[in-house]
Amino acid sequence: MTTGDLTRTTSTPTTGTSTRRARRARRTRRTTLGGCTAALLTLLALASATGTAGAVAAPTGAAAPARYAHQQLTWQTCAEEATLECATMTAPRDWHHPGRSPDITVAVSRHRATDPARRIGTLLTAAGGPGGQGLLRPADHVRNAPALGASYDIIGFDQRGVGHSTRAVCQTPEEFRSFFSGDFRDDTPADRARVIANSAALAASCEQRSGGLLPFLTTEQTARDLDLLRALLGERRISYYGPSYATMIGAYYATLFPHRIERMVLDSNIGFDGTWERFQLGQPMSFQRRFDEDFLPWLAARDATYHYGTTPAEVKARWEARRAALREHPIVDGQLTLGPNQLDNGTIQGIYRENNGFTLLATALTALDDWPAAGPAARTTARRVFGDYLSPEFLAEYFAVTCSDTPWTRDLSLWAARGAENAARWPLVGARTLAFAAVCASWPTPTAPRVRVTGAGLPPTLMLNSVHDPATYYEAALSAHRALRGSRLVTVTDNGDHGQYPGPNPCVRTAVESYLLAGVAPAGDLTCPSPTTS
Repeated sequence: MTTGDLTRTTSTPTTGTSTRRARRARRTRRTTLGGCTAALLTLLALASATGTAGAVAAPTGAAAPARYAHQQLTWQTCAEEATLECATMTAPRDWHHPGRSPDITVAVSRHRATDPARRIGTLLTAAGGPGGQGLLRPADHVRNAPALGASYDIIGFDQRGVGHSTRAVCQTPEEFRSFFSGDFRDDTPADRARVIANSAALAASCEQRSGGLLPFLTTEQTARDLDLLRALLGERRISYYGPSYATMIGAYYATLFPHRIERMVLDSNIGFDGTWERFQLGQPMSFQRRFDEDFLPWLAARDATYHYGTTPAEVKARWEARRAALREHPIVDGQLTLGPNQLDNGTIQGIYRENNGFTLLATALTALDDWPAAGPAARTTARRVFGDYLSPEFLAEYFAVTCSDTPWTRDLSLWAARGAENAARWPLVGARTLAFAAVCASWPTPTAPRVRVTGAGLPPTLMLNSVHDPATYYEAALSAHRALRGSRLVTVTDNGDHGQYPGPNPCVRTAVESYLLAGVAPAGDLTCPSPTTS
């Protein structure tokens, strides 16, 4: 990097909020952390007492062996995106014992700064999930944040285990259908046994078909891949932007290699200060909050368009009636079966972002009401919303990371009880608690060293989070913010979108770009109200 140490360039940004807005933000935080999360805190306390021993900082280890450190990246035009260059990097399967197992490959991409005279350095980006593919992400950044594309070489990659990198293999699509079959709300002994058996089968197939790769698909191993990539790019330090799960990748990388970070933006934050088990126990509450408090009122306000009810209560009753009908009579459309779990899955996916997501979900819901008579466009939308959620490829990486990064309780009787409680209180995501936990209970015993995020040795880090984010909930962001010393949290109020940058909020955009382009971090935490929308 050609710019100076960010610790010497911090100042108050030009954006901010009035005293009135600040008071509103404090009220919003109190509301967000209030009554609806009391039961959540009980569950999280239970998680802390069961199988979640304290983390220790992992050692950085020795420099990469010469055969990795001296390789040359051969850049060529990406086959799937002509605006990018792609290359393949070789890395050890196990960074702690690089000579004991076969190598892996990591697919990487770059978009060179469009204004070389203003080039600042390299901005590394990563995908969320775990299970998302990041190889083509730099093209999106250049399109949506052209100022960054002008000043940075923007780097993307498919992390180990996904996409064009060395991949995990689990089940075929046909085999995978059983995992989401039936109704996760059913809670008889036979239903529990079926769910546990399906989860164990998924875990067993991943282990059998991935050739010993699973134990090394962890965030800590990925962080070490990133430092090799940094070195091969010829950069002494890099800047980093990561959304969702990529906040954990960034936090781990910065913990292991703090002297390699120039600037870092973590957008919509995983609870990277704790365990995956603890973090995921909070998601049933946050998804239900987003559904009940944001989507249902939104749909009720548009009854003239979607005819789904004029009040949130009417909308929810109709949604539940549709779910019950799908339980009794699933819609079968070719190879696609739409039952109650598929309705849940599509709804979960649809509420990540209001813009576009809410509209697609509402259109898909209306199509389900009279499937034979629904128009082709509406049916296509419904297939996309309710039939295109997760995949065995995505979940191979998802479970490899979440089951292996941190300890996991393997007592299935405990998970059955938690699942019943979550399904009763927060059914949208809570109903699948047992299914997901049972996969981790059957996963190979993790060997990953624990990484304790502290922020030691880092320049100020910018964190972004909306108060009603369903997937990376605000309470976890607050906890991660406290753990990452020196970080600045940008709280986006009156909003529940997942992923805040680049987006329509000028306050967020100014804060991020003042930081990444000029090295100007907020003097402290910042509140950004959402722009008023019709």
